[in-house]
Amino acid sequence: MTGSVYFISGIDTGIGKTYTTGYLAKLWNEQGQKTITQKLVQTGNVDVSEDIEQHRKIMGMGWFPEDDSKLTMPEIFSYPASPHLATKIDGREIDFAKIERATQQLAEKYEVVLLEGAGGLMVPLTTDLLSIDYIAAKQLPVILVSSGRLGSINHTILSLEALKSRGLELYALAYNLNDESQDELISKDTANYLKAYLATHFPQALWIDIPVLK
Repeated sequence: MTGSVYFISGIDTGIGKTYTTGYLAKLWNEQGQKTITQKLVQTGNVDVSEDIEQHRKIMGMGWFPEDDSKLTMPEIFSYPASPHLATKIDGREIDFAKIERATQQLAEKYEVVLLEGAGGLMVPLTTDLLSIDYIAAKQLPVILVSSGRLGSINHTILSLEALKSRGLELYALAYNLNDESQDELISKDTANYLKAYLATHFPQALWIDIPVLK
């Protein structure tokens, strides 16, 4: 029996995917679900994924054996850019079979694998393959990270409509409270609007508040 794999995407770069991934792994492990995180493609690093390092810090756990073996970070590129550009600069392509094998191995050992993507749903992994194409090919349920920052209603609904157009499952909308607008009125209205939109258009999806960790 293999565990569940959830794809973590965001409405924009810098929305808090890494923080959210680490927090959910921490939460679910504490609730008794054996959970590990994985990075689909890491850019801007050499040898070790800084996002995986951040996950472990948030989780309050040390390095996993699967981190040492690189199962959690199967593809790392040195230039901090979209994967399609980072691969060109490093002069090699993404080995998707390697990523899939790594995810499968993790899913055989853990109840939950949180697979963090790069940027948003429409980020190109190659010149011909978007992140959402990869999600669709693997039929992965999505946890979409949003927040109360100004503009997030538009970005969130665009992402939700993209998922709907591909017939993909939205498992949850993770609302990152670390990325709130400085305007309390905007933050509160954004959360209320998105909750209502979710209830109407994605009634099966969960709403998960991602709190500020002390």
